[in-house]
Amino acid sequence: MKLLVQNNYLHSELGQVTCAIGRAGLTTNKTEGDHKTPVGEFKFQKIYYRKDRLGEMFFKIPYATIERNDGWCDDPKSRLYNQHIQFPFDASAEKLFRDDGLYDLLFVINYNTDPVIPGKGSAIFLHISKPNFEGTEGCIAIERGVIIELAKKIDLTTTLIIKD
Repeated sequence: MKLLVQNNYLHSELGQVTCAIGRAGLTTNKTEGDHKTPVGEFKFQKIYYRKDRLGEMFFKIPYATIERNDGWCDDPKSRLYNQHIQFPFDASAEKLFRDDGLYDLLFVINYNTDPVIPGKGSAIFLHISKPNFEGTEGCIAIERGVIIELAKKIDLTTTLIIKD
């Protein structure tokens, strides 16, 4: 399956849906904290989800439940930059266990993962959008119901194409 993100829409076999991208737009030269979504062709590495909110779920790619101490390192100086971490944590990291529901289901996009280059951007996910599709920190975000349906179909061969 292919997913195409272009002009604030995500196109898939489920049809076309509105999506949010980085509030500063798209880029071919992503840097940490620039609020831009990287352009390119990607795969999905892993899914994290809130079992306490969504119940037991099963996926076609590796997955894990999000627990209270889960996070994602966004500190370019850390040896764990752009990786899953556990709190307490000495460097800067984003919490995955959120009250707002945006990370109840998230897909890790294989941006800056092999190799990880410090400062090239971290925590690039496909996750649940805010109701008004407000811009993200650099992720792609879609409606809760749509992401749950996509989660049933996405496998390791799924390609995510982000076009300017």
